[in-house]
Amino acid sequence: MQNILETISSPKDIKRLSLHELEALALEIREFIIENVSRTGGHLASSLGTVELTLAMHYVFNAPHDKILWDVGHQAYPHKILTGRKDNFASLRQTGGVSAFINPKESPYDPFVSGHTGNAIPAASGICETMAKADCKNRVIAVIGDGSLSNGLTFEGLNFVGTNKQKLIVVLNDNKMFISPRVGAVADYLSRIMTSRKVREVKDEIKGLLKRIPLGGDTIYRVAKYIEGNLKGAVTEGTLFEELGFRYVGPIDGHRLDHLIQAFRNVSTMHEPIFLHVVTRKGNGYRPAMKDPEHFHGVGKFELENGDLKTEPNAVTYSDVFGRALVKIAKRDPRIVAISAAMTAGTGLKNFAARYPDRFFDVGIAEGHAVTMAAGMALYGLRPVVAIYSTFLQRSYDEIIHDVALQNAPVIFAVDRAGLVGADGPTHHGVFDLAYFRSIPNMTVLAPRDHLMLERMLVHAVRIQGPVAIRYPRDKIVASPLKPGNVKSGKAEVLREGTRLAVFCVGPLCYDVLEAVKRMDDIAVVDLVCAKPLDRETVCRIVEACRGRFIVVEDGCTQGGVGSAVVESLRDLAYPLRFDLLGLPDAFVEHGSLCDLKKFLGLDPEGIRKAINRLL
Repeated sequence: MQNILETISSPKDIKRLSLHELEALALEIREFIIENVSRTGGHLASSLGTVELTLAMHYVFNAPHDKILWDVGHQAYPHKILTGRKDNFASLRQTGGVSAFINPKESPYDPFVSGHTGNAIPAASGICETMAKADCKNRVIAVIGDGSLSNGLTFEGLNFVGTNKQKLIVVLNDNKMFISPRVGAVADYLSRIMTSRKVREVKDEIKGLLKRIPLGGDTIYRVAKYIEGNLKGAVTEGTLFEELGFRYVGPIDGHRLDHLIQAFRNVSTMHEPIFLHVVTRKGNGYRPAMKDPEHFHGVGKFELENGDLKTEPNAVTYSDVFGRALVKIAKRDPRIVAISAAMTAGTGLKNFAARYPDRFFDVGIAEGHAVTMAAGMALYGLRPVVAIYSTFLQRSYDEIIHDVALQNAPVIFAVDRAGLVGADGPTHHGVFDLAYFRSIPNMTVLAPRDHLMLERMLVHAVRIQGPVAIRYPRDKIVASPLKPGNVKSGKAEVLREGTRLAVFCVGPLCYDVLEAVKRMDDIAVVDLVCAKPLDRETVCRIVEACRGRFIVVEDGCTQGGVGSAVVESLRDLAYPLRFDLLGLPDAFVEHGSLCDLKKFLGLDPEGIRKAINRLL
């Protein structure tokens, strides 16, 4: 029997299939995803949970004319496979291959970029409005995860869509029973029945009759609506969304294709805001992922048979070091509290949460709230440590300025995944934090070259009476670190003296610089340690000794970054300057391995060496 997946090159191909064939195709897609992700790594568990959901949407709707927006691309591997990327799927997250997230440059079936949670409903709302003005009859569907419901942007979008009665279908992929644990045959059946055209017409007719009753028809109707709402609340958790102006449908079993297809057909005929609640199981169809969905949310290469990692399972990361160091500090200092935004394990805070549950706060995907809450804590006696990935911390830029820095609140930002992150690509590279932190008054910005310096910086940050950011990478720790220096705000560390040319660097790139100059004589290497305030005295002294020749190496954007700070500090130097700034250009960097990306950007030892030779 021919493999059905081999015959699928676009969503049009699945519309000819029977229900039995669609169910067989779902199994094939799961096997295809598991096999490929075992070789490349990726976001496995979420995508395994959306196979039937994706098939049902593409079976009923007509993408790309109908627009399907995904709130983060974690869930979208089945979508990629069905929309023409199956043959290239083995290149997932590889340099030049299929991207990890939703990317409009990659496919016309991807209508809007998706890497950070929260943007699907507002974007879909904008598309809805545009289509309405063009009198376009195609539908817009926004698929969100249950974690999106802790994000303020999602509720801003829900509020606008409901108020303006836009013809948007919001699909909630609930894979953690986040809203309602009640799902079963009766609830599923009622949800499907209550969305049918006939039942809707009957309900509307009854409403009209109630309102037309003489002497009190409106009152009777309001009472009936009140009873209806309370009865519905007893069966589902949809009252909130009904109050926001949506017709709530659900919960639907997200792994029953027949139920999903019927529900989508029903809601496709409605001309009002729809909130369709679909309950799925994260990792469905692969036992290791079902057993540990958190681990398989984003996983490296693994053994297909048992799910064991192919990479070093015990490789220590900067996140691990940060988590252990914070536990030690918290033991001595009862003021220390830790805050995460739905990334407890990823930021290394799992042990802290277990050890100090009353001093740990996971606010969900609500980075702005995390930062402002931390400001409130800091100003009234606690010492909050906010651990958030660099790319997600961007979402709270205003709160950092207005609520933390303006009040000089002593909040410590543990900026994880700073710099290039590799396979996750442009939505996840943490390359803007140096520039935006540098621009904010009262901020101290520290960049450890290795894990030993990270530990010292964390201790130092607790002593600072103002906001501090410590940025560190995703990578595993340096194997042979240098002896750590003393950490002082605004004090650099000279790693190597020289007079021909100076290389200034921050973070682990210091080791790439040292490797680059290993066989080059008389080249100075300076670990700036503190990106803000900059050690202007040391910078001027070293550059003067090198007669104005220097290079700055950083894993952030060069515009407004550390290189800019160095140049600004030299404006009064008598020597003419001859320099180069190595970092990320004024462009978004695509996904690929860290090794490939560093080579492409000239941030590997060979690229740094070439830059030095150009100036000598």
